[in-house]
Amino acid sequence: MKITLVAIHPHPSPQAVPLACAFLQEALLADQALQGSLQTAIAEFFLQDDAARCAREIARTTPELVAFSVYVWSRDHAVAVARELRMLLPDAILCAGGAEPTANPAGLLDEGVFDFIVRGEGEGTLVQAVRRIAAGGAPAGIAGIVLPGDAAAPLPSPLDLDSLPSPYLSGRLDPTVPGGALWQLSRGCDFACSFCFDHKGSGGVRRFAMERVEAELRLFARLQVPQVFVLDSTFNKDARRAKEILRLIRKVAPGIHFHFEVRSEFIDAEMAELFASITCSLQIGLQSADAAVLRAVGRGFDRDDFVNRAFLLNQSGAIFGFDLIYGLPGDTPELFRSSLDFALSLYPNHLDIFPLAVLPGTRLYGKAQALGVQHLEAPPYTVVATPGYTPEQLSRAGRLAAACDVFYSRGKAVAWFNSVVEALRLTPSAFLAAFADFLGERGEADIAEEEIWGLQRRFLEQIFRERKKAKLLPLALDLADYHHHYASALMAAPPTPPTPKQLRRLDPLQLPLALAASTTLARFSYEVLEILDAGEPDLAEFCACFNATGSCALIYPAHGEVCTESVSPPYFELLLALDGKQSARTLCRSTGLSEEEAREFLSFALAEGIVEPVARLHV
Repeated sequence: MKITLVAIHPHPSPQAVPLACAFLQEALLADQALQGSLQTAIAEFFLQDDAARCAREIARTTPELVAFSVYVWSRDHAVAVARELRMLLPDAILCAGGAEPTANPAGLLDEGVFDFIVRGEGEGTLVQAVRRIAAGGAPAGIAGIVLPGDAAAPLPSPLDLDSLPSPYLSGRLDPTVPGGALWQLSRGCDFACSFCFDHKGSGGVRRFAMERVEAELRLFARLQVPQVFVLDSTFNKDARRAKEILRLIRKVAPGIHFHFEVRSEFIDAEMAELFASITCSLQIGLQSADAAVLRAVGRGFDRDDFVNRAFLLNQSGAIFGFDLIYGLPGDTPELFRSSLDFALSLYPNHLDIFPLAVLPGTRLYGKAQALGVQHLEAPPYTVVATPGYTPEQLSRAGRLAAACDVFYSRGKAVAWFNSVVEALRLTPSAFLAAFADFLGERGEADIAEEEIWGLQRRFLEQIFRERKKAKLLPLALDLADYHHHYASALMAAPPTPPTPKQLRRLDPLQLPLALAASTTLARFSYEVLEILDAGEPDLAEFCACFNATGSCALIYPAHGEVCTESVSPPYFELLLALDGKQSARTLCRSTGLSEEEAREFLSFALAEGIVEPVARLHV
């Protein structure tokens, strides 16, 4: 029997991993009753792919059963592909499983293209269905299987995770292909937020054995996977186990970047230090900073405790961000802006802000009408009006969220944002609302990464003048400029500098040198080292204490960190003049530097990787 498992990703990325399909494939191939009778394949597509082309690609191998893994974002595309496939392979059995079919099986069956729906964890349910079909029967009556005309079947019993083989350890799922791994350490959720489906039918949190966790981690390290996205709803709920895994990561895979979803209340000082000791980023679901709004959706909130946990993360140097949702029951535009102000006061590295999605199968979905929450009836199920929001207010909240993403998160403004906003006597949300107006009709997706720094500078120039704070503008621009260059250097790959032996054998004045691509030369209105010494300065106080005498700086990666050197104008001009063609001796004559001064400086620059010789060096 030929089976094709279909995964549809939002777009190409390191997260475009067909993990759900791979788990199903492993379960099918491991089943003793089916061994030797199956040919399985995984077909991967993206939302932008033409549905007819996808169907032709699936039909090319003439599978007898095609199972689609369907999420909110892929529902419509999966239906379109299935409809095209039905015409090409009229006798094939088509089914769908995943988060969207589990939550809304009737909605998918009503499309008239699927023969049955798999609800809940599919590794057990789909295997039983395939056994029945292979024997010439129908999958009716199997827990978790919904056929056309059926009432929604109950979710199957939670699986014993130790019985599920790993698609990574089998070698059938290669995380080096997309450049990242989705890593499932557990299933289920101990919490019951009314807007979320994660806890439904899960039987609490079930965790994979540590032996498997370590084996997969060592595999990722051996394959040099650059990123791993941990799929646990609350990675740190079991603090002891979380710390054990973090220590293992620090030991086995220090070069991999990990992404975790965590709850703030389980973070202590030791855990914060462990997060900071590895390369990772944390996502914390704040959702709202209003306790009453959170209580209405089944979440608790202790404001002081949240602040203290964020302080531990900031103190340790861990990288973290928050989730916010606007449009929750009881939420208003004023409360949303207050939540945004609170979140930004805690210096997150990024914010992810979403409109409420009223997902089928959640408790909120059943209460939405009584609460006056109006929402789309089809994916993405987002809210369109509530007692607290008109449609126009939701639209403005969306523009504010986009402005925050562009200016703060994508603009990497965490280190200077609050100083600049305070100098303008504005709240963060008012500042970002003004930036949203500045952007006008431009959508977030229309703004390229390389544009953002220029947009930040132009907006700062506009708002500082409008607020009669023009005297503080040069320092505000210095802060924006420095941290932009710092972020660029942080991501840049430095050249390999000459060895000490090579340096002793060469005269840098005789070489054609060029500035390394990883080095930035920048001019500032104030002395850059005084800006760095001030940390997070009060702009008015700083400008009262220091004169805008100007400075020239080199910002570059070296020794595993970003270095900043303030240099005198002649050295700066010499670096600017390096063109990789003329010798440095020729160029230094126009700078007023003696040859000995230029030689000493360029030797330092070569050793630091600030400049590099154009011709290859030989020992």
